[in-house]
Amino acid sequence: MTARDIRALSLPTRGLLRIRHGVYVARELWDAAPPGERYRIRVEAFRRSDPAAILAFESAAVALGLPVFDEPRDIHVFAPERGSSTRYGDICVHTSRDDRRIVDTPLGQATALADTVVDLARVLPPAQALAVADAAASPFQRANASFRTDPGAVSALVATRIDRRGRARVRWVCERMDGRAESTLESMSRAAIEWHGFESPELQHEFRYEGHHDRADFLFPSVGAIGEADGWSKYGLLDAAEAASRMAAEKRREDRLRRAGHPFARWEHRDVVATGRLERILLDAGVRRLRAPQPAYLATLSSNPRSRRREPSPAPRITR
Repeated sequence: MTARDIRALSLPTRGLLRIRHGVYVARELWDAAPPGERYRIRVEAFRRSDPAAILAFESAAVALGLPVFDEPRDIHVFAPERGSSTRYGDICVHTSRDDRRIVDTPLGQATALADTVVDLARVLPPAQALAVADAAASPFQRANASFRTDPGAVSALVATRIDRRGRARVRWVCERMDGRAESTLESMSRAAIEWHGFESPELQHEFRYEGHHDRADFLFPSVGAIGEADGWSKYGLLDAAEAASRMAAEKRREDRLRRAGHPFARWEHRDVVATGRLERILLDAGVRRLRAPQPAYLATLSSNPRSRRREPSPAPRITR
């Protein structure tokens, strides 16, 4: 809420935290919010103070429903009329020789989806950039189905850009962008699997055993191993009865696939970002290593230099 709202409604100021000049939020809400949600609050607060600004980079990701990682340090805006980029506190104002398509979002104007994917692919760690690109193409992850793109559109946009910085990284993302990914963890897992040197898995493979129709996040075809990239939220842990029901169904599903001869590997976010953990899980499941590991790329999994946090973090949430 704004200072004007507080005065007009004679609201008490106790328990409020100022996010930007003249913009406040309940301290209790702020203290309980995870890093990605705090960033969304900061973007909304900025929008209250500058409603005409065009959001870009991570700020556009918030507006478009793309994932953000940890809490980005800065609010980003695109100002095509400016001659050079600049910074005011935590506000980064970007300009470019390349135009950006601008779209209307629930948070106001922002750079379009494909433009935002390209911009973030140039600056984020590669696995996080892939997660953003996959989300932009995924019908499962989009908060707003009217915003969607595909690898062809992103590749075509890259080809038209005058600015060639980060083009190799963007090309790497475009070549792997896949809308079948259903979570940021699946996307980051795909990057980690590649950098560990394992064979490329098939995504969302379907099985029909014992009268059931099952689907797995990953299938490693040469050995028939199944990989599952799991977050705990899928089990509905806030409701004990629901959690028990979901866990029992998942156990029955896993047993059914094991009886059909499929080795099983299951991992979570911390296994992907921690050195060697995903590697051991896949080797234990018999997954074949086809190439030498790439330690320099693997090292990028555990940090985001554009974030206020530098240590490994929980799996990112998609801001809605």
